[in-house]
Amino acid sequence: MNEVSDIGVIGLAVMGENLILNMESKGFHVSAFNRSVDKVEHFVNGRAKGKNIYGAKSIEDLVSSLKSPRKVMLMVKAGKPVDDFIDLLIPHLDKGDIIIDGGNSHFPDTERRVKYVESKGLYFIGTGVSGGEEGALLGPSIMPGGSKEAWPAVKPIFQGIAAKVADGAPCCDWVGTGGAGHFVKMVHNGIEYGDMQLINEIYHIMKNVLGMPADEMHEVFKEWNEGELDSYLIEITRDILAYKEADGTPIIDRILDTAGQKGTGKWTGTVALELGVPLTLITESVFARCLSALKDERVAASKVLTAGPTPAFDGDKKAFIDHLRDALYAAKVISYAQGYQMMKAAAKEYNWELSYGNIALMWRGGCIIRSRFLGNIKEAFDKNPDLANLLLDPYFAEKIQTCQNGLRQVASTAIQNGIPVPCLNAAISFYDGYRTERLPANLLQAQRDYFGAHTYERTDKPRGQFFHTNWTGRGGDTASTTYDV
Repeated sequence: MNEVSDIGVIGLAVMGENLILNMESKGFHVSAFNRSVDKVEHFVNGRAKGKNIYGAKSIEDLVSSLKSPRKVMLMVKAGKPVDDFIDLLIPHLDKGDIIIDGGNSHFPDTERRVKYVESKGLYFIGTGVSGGEEGALLGPSIMPGGSKEAWPAVKPIFQGIAAKVADGAPCCDWVGTGGAGHFVKMVHNGIEYGDMQLINEIYHIMKNVLGMPADEMHEVFKEWNEGELDSYLIEITRDILAYKEADGTPIIDRILDTAGQKGTGKWTGTVALELGVPLTLITESVFARCLSALKDERVAASKVLTAGPTPAFDGDKKAFIDHLRDALYAAKVISYAQGYQMMKAAAKEYNWELSYGNIALMWRGGCIIRSRFLGNIKEAFDKNPDLANLLLDPYFAEKIQTCQNGLRQVASTAIQNGIPVPCLNAAISFYDGYRTERLPANLLQAQRDYFGAHTYERTDKPRGQFFHTNWTGRGGDTASTTYDV
């Protein structure tokens, strides 16, 4: 086989197929391979027919069809399949060739794979790809990390197929070494979980407190999508609420209320705990999906736990819908602020040099969480790369202080009407906690010192000095070692 292709792609599921077609449409020659070779035949004789796409019949055939340095992109299920294909590829590759993992791999796996592949004289890139089926075909957000030496070779392809924003900038740039690319994709997915749950809570209030039918909600989301809340998720919510079945019934009313998940949101919450970052809103969104999955238990509980308010609203409906808009905006900003807080903590922990403004740019188009205010986030970090928290940027500080009253009104109304709003509550609790100079953790430290001699710091002494009190008179002066988990 002559070396004709710019890149090879392994995996012909939805994302793999569409990325290949995207690459070909941008002028790149692509070789395609799948473990089930009949899928390759089906693809090249179907959607890929007549295009500059070569259907490889084996790993050897795939590798021999590629220009040097060879670039092979894996679009396979995360976990063992990635490791299996890496081991299948290595014997056929030469020094300086590049293996790319474009799946939803967990970033520690990418860290490990970078070291392993580099030990063989090759390069490894772990890249997040966001945008779903349509994004993969028309232009996704791409977040590459790993072996930096490989970036110049893949940059023209990745930036060529990525989504473009209004000024033509591609939604793709180098993120960092090791597992940085997949880490940023994980945080993206966590923010996605939070965004979706926030919209669901607003929908729940509209439906069960305000009694709004789907058509009326559609009109509200349509209006919101033309303003500051303009985003992909608001846009598709608008469309979903307008979609009707053949008998005229909104399809949303016939979809079972139990949510699925693939694990990336759970990873985000777990890593936040490991890093000690208060990622409260995103973590609550994961738990909300877990609670929704207990459908049979909830049905049974609804017949036993009958004590609670009956939703009713007698206020100014239009004013309250404005509160809903402000609540959603404020909570979204808080969610992004927590996500960026987590990336800053990870950069410190793993010695990554992350460009937070460029990450916002990568998310401005193609991906699931693309929204208007990502441009404002980019501006915030471009002005101050060392910004401790997005809420401290002058633009967002002003916006959050303007919108926080709506968030309070909505959260309190939901509670009074028995409507669960875990993410809205998490948002206002984080905001109030973050802006509070003195929290009650002084009592918590006293409790820890009382039962475990864990020591505490004092307000009248320099930070870093620790003290212990013999609270009962029976404990002596020995204190436990001071450390943070």
